Amino acid sequence: MTDSEMERLLKTVETKTLTEEVEKTTHGCFAPLPSGRTRYEVKGEGEAVVLVHGYATPYYIYDKLFAALVESGFKVLRYDLLGRGFSERVKTDYTPDLFSRQLLEIVDYVFGHDEKFYLVGTSMGGTITATFTSEYPDRVKKLILLAPAGMDTFMPPFYMKLCDIPGLGNFIFKNVAGKMLLKRCATELLYSTDDIDYYVRSFADAAQYKGFLDCTLSSLRKTILNTKYATEKYKIVGKTNIPVLAIWGTNDKTMPYYQSERLKEVLPNVRLITYENSGHIFVFDEGQRTADDVLKFIKE
Repeated sequence: MTDSEMERLLKTVETKTLTEEVEKTTHGCFAPLPSGRTRYEVKGEGEAVVLVHGYATPYYIYDKLFAALVESGFKVLRYDLLGRGFSERVKTDYTPDLFSRQLLEIVDYVFGHDEKFYLVGTSMGGTITATFTSEYPDRVKKLILLAPAGMDTFMPPFYMKLCDIPGLGNFIFKNVAGKMLLKRCATELLYSTDDIDYYVRSFADAAQYKGFLDCTLSSLRKTILNTKYATEKYKIVGKTNIPVLAIWGTNDKTMPYYQSERLKEVLPNVRLITYENSGHIFVFDEGQRTADDVLKFIKE
């Protein structure tokens, strides 16, 4: 992707309104949940697996894992978190509790109230799935965490600290930091460059709808930086008998690998797999490798 193409995509952020007409031409289905209208896709037969994406990238981040799980005989659900992708931009605080409630509502909507499932969370999706599992442990067969957010040892970069300042942070995020999320996707998150064009264009396709920046700023403040709350939820999960797998890349610049030590402290039952030199979103970057490890853990 050339610099001029990147600049053109940056200019499309929040230039359109998400409407029912847009939904009609968008991949997936839509669920009218109490928390907010949610885009989702479910496919396959067999035991249920639920995939929860992270901070800003919608459900396409799971393209490869989704396909591999379906092919292996599982019924797989993925969906867009509120405020990103093609799900509703609700005007509220984007807290772990909001996302946990959305998760409960979508699994009940798709599977019914009694279905147990394997639960996968990437990045901020780790905080969400840990929160959900701490509250509804009877619904989760196994928990898989991929470079999870939420450790209280996390040292946020300077720009995150600035964005957390009321007033000033809003200005910085909306005028500089927020729009640079798109550029960062191509320059830092991916370890390899094979799928950068598809990844960035798919991200930009959803980020063009108004409300995206407000939602992601609130998520940064209320979920990403709310590490003490999240760590307590992980500790609760650690006191259950639910098997937990964590995969982390040593080249992760977003949720650095050093946090894996804290994860092992709060989750004594976790099995950690280290991907040498892998970046933050190896689930997209190294989809087949990730799928192999996830499937092995699920089938044990």
